[in-house]
Amino acid sequence: MTEEDADRRAVRTTYDRIAPHFSETRAHPWPQITEFLDSRNGGVGLDLGCGNGRHAEPLADRCERVVGLDISRSLLDIADERAAERGVEAGWLQGDAAAVPLRAETVDLALYVAALHHLPSREARRQSLDDLARVLAADGRALVSVWSVTHGKFDAESGFDTTVDWTLPDGETVPRYYHIYDPEEFAADLDASALAVEQTFTDSGNCFAVVRGKGKRTYQTTG
Repeated sequence: MTEEDADRRAVRTTYDRIAPHFSETRAHPWPQITEFLDSRNGGVGLDLGCGNGRHAEPLADRCERVVGLDISRSLLDIADERAAERGVEAGWLQGDAAAVPLRAETVDLALYVAALHHLPSREARRQSLDDLARVLAADGRALVSVWSVTHGKFDAESGFDTTVDWTLPDGETVPRYYHIYDPEEFAADLDASALAVEQTFTDSGNCFAVVRGKGKRTYQTTG
């Protein structure tokens, strides 16, 4: 097993360990997701790094079929139970965001929210962005977000690797790997990928980008 494989397994083990408590604190969709989905619809929606499925719910209102993918089996089980309780139809896949198990050009709308920054190397993160581009349909769109140095929690100007502890109800702390992006680095990784950027912005300590497959580019940068 390579060091990177071990790091990815550690991410899965971490989120399996904290899944019930983590899910309790993730009840509602981010407003940026609601804004992105407004006036958009499609046949297939993908929630990449779906966690407990909270963002698959509004995606299901816009798409005929929704697939949620996450590395954590425990979170996927919670997502399945949550969807059943709310009458949301979705399929759940356990897998790696750097190798999405879907055919090329099949996804009309995708969310990749607060997950890319958990991949353990820049190569893996760029590979994941390339695979997102691969599965997007010709007119498909995706919203990608990462944690940023613009967050008040950090005193840094450049991107860096770190661990952020999750504290369980009994006081146990579980470290979680993050790559904290700076906006320029995020833009560079997107530019180096097979994605085309339509809009970038920062909000609530996160970098966001609305992207599609490579082609004619229209840029809008705010925030």
